[in-house]
Amino acid sequence: MIEVRPGGRRRIDRVLGEEYLRDLEKLPLGTLRERRDEASQEETDLSFLRRMLHARIDIVRAEQERRSSGGQASVVDQLAAILAKNAVHTPARPGRHQPFEPTRTGERRRQVEALIADAGLSDVEALSDEELTESLRAYTDEERSVSERRQQVQAVVDALNAEITARYAAGTASVDELLATERGEPG
Repeated sequence: MIEVRPGGRRRIDRVLGEEYLRDLEKLPLGTLRERRDEASQEETDLSFLRRMLHARIDIVRAEQERRSSGGQASVVDQLAAILAKNAVHTPARPGRHQPFEPTRTGERRRQVEALIADAGLSDVEALSDEELTESLRAYTDEERSVSERRQQVQAVVDALNAEITARYAAGTASVDELLATERGEPG
C-alpha cells in the first residue's frame, strides 16, 4: 500500500501534503506550473505502477481460468495474448493525457517486484489454487491503493490547472509571459 507521510521527502508526500494546495492564489505563476508538473509526474508514475499491477492481475486470472477450464496451453505460451487483451479494450472512463514519461520506475518496480516475489508469479503454474487466490487478492488490493492515490493526485493536478486557467481568464497571466519564460527571457 502506498502510504503518504506528512512532512515526508518523497514526491507523493509533497504533492498530497496539506501545504501543497494552500493559498494557490498567492503563489507566483511559475510556482504553480512547477507544482502542476511535479504532480503530473507523480500521476504518470502511479499510472505506470498501476499498469504493471494490471498485467500481474491478468496473468494470475489467466492461470485461474486455464485451470478451471482444463486448458492445456501454458500461461507463458499465451502471455502476449493475455497482456494484449486489456491493452486494446476501451476503458470505462477516458484516460488523461500523460505529458511525462515514468520516472523512478526502479523504486516503483522494486515495490511491485517485492509483491511478485512474495506471490511467486515467476512460475504461476507451480502455485497452488490457494496461492493463486492470495496472489490475486494482494495484487488487487495494491492496485486499489495505487488507484486511490492516483485519483488524489489527479485532484491536485486539476486544482492547479484550475488556478492557472483562472489567471489567464482574469488577465493576470499571459501567453506572452509564458513564452518568454520558456525561452529563458527575463520577466
